Amino acid sequence: MKNISSLIVLLTASFVSAGLTHAAEDVSPIPTVSEAWRFEVTPYIWAPGIRGTLGLDSGFAKSASFNSSDVVSNLKSGAMISAEAHKGNWGVMGDLVSATLQKSGAIPNTGNTIGDKITLQQTILTGLASYTVANSKEVYMDALLGVRAIYATATLNVSGVGTASKTTSTVDPIVGAKGRYRIADSTWYVPFYGDIGSGGGTTNLTWQAMAGVGKTFGKLIDASLTYRALYYDMKEGGVLQKTTMLGPQVAVTFKF
Repeated sequence: MKNISSLIVLLTASFVSAGLTHAAEDVSPIPTVSEAWRFEVTPYIWAPGIRGTLGLDSGFAKSASFNSSDVVSNLKSGAMISAEAHKGNWGVMGDLVSATLQKSGAIPNTGNTIGDKITLQQTILTGLASYTVANSKEVYMDALLGVRAIYATATLNVSGVGTASKTTSTVDPIVGAKGRYRIADSTWYVPFYGDIGSGGGTTNLTWQAMAGVGKTFGKLIDASLTYRALYYDMKEGGVLQKTTMLGPQVAVTFKF
């Protein structure tokens, strides 16, 4: 995971350096609402740790819980990208996270300690319709309505015993808000996002939140450094039992 860690550090350093060395341009980080189409594509790196319980319901482990203090070392592989399109006040957006997270070593389980490796493979797809509710010189905000689908597989490997694996998929309606706040009439801004949902059959509650700092580089590129959290509390039988995935995210947005 040194490669991922080094990449995050490099992108962050470049992001901060560029912000310090470039003079402020006559470009606002606040989008302009118009009848012309505008598009954004954002590849990003999110390096989350896992806090919570993964339900397995196997013969030798009903659940496996662990906390991670290292948000980078759990991420083994992944593909992450979001995109959005707007015309007037209306828009659509989507976000894809496909990742494999892994924790090795002793894992506490109902008063005992088991080992030695647990893996969470997941694909999370969010689709949303948006409507602009605030568009001033300092603030831009969209109200959101849509769904989040997740396909998750938890696998527990226990030395000398065997392997337990369980898969859950669910689609949940969500509502939320997304936007940015301009800092002191500059090209710097505070990006923010939040959503909450339930009622998808498998899920008691799910929410997601993100905030950080960003900078606009000309009219075509934004960059941001944020902290992102995604929570799932599934009903009995679900893989993600009160589980939070949280960690830093580095993103570059291309605007068309």
